[in-house]
Amino acid sequence: MNIQQLYEFCLSKKAVTEHFPFDEDTLVFKVGGKMFCLTSLKEWEKGTPALNLKGEPENNAELSAQYEAINPGYHMSKIHWITVDFNSDVSDKMMCELINQSYDLVFKSLTKKLQNEILEN
Repeated sequence: MNIQQLYEFCLSKKAVTEHFPFDEDTLVFKVGGKMFCLTSLKEWEKGTPALNLKGEPENNAELSAQYEAINPGYHMSKIHWITVDFNSDVSDKMMCELINQSYDLVFKSLTKKLQNEILEN
């Protein structure tokens, strides 16, 4: 997966928006105004890309133990976020599954009203 594929994959999800809320380097994808995926553009340019994704705490610990590329979230809550390195032992298919899980978790945390507005559009 390259940066363009990541970009298109994230933006293909319902109601996803892109932002640079922290600096000009950190690309953030949000649903309903809440972050579900973050990545550093500079790291992509250097060839060491990674994503920060939201996950279930019990699954995050399990994934970190199972995969070398998955670690507690960098600069994020180590319980609720993971950092997934590309070019390691996580396949593109698995990366997409983790992005989907992150999106779903954040979507489910939105108010029912906001969820319904997103689903209706």
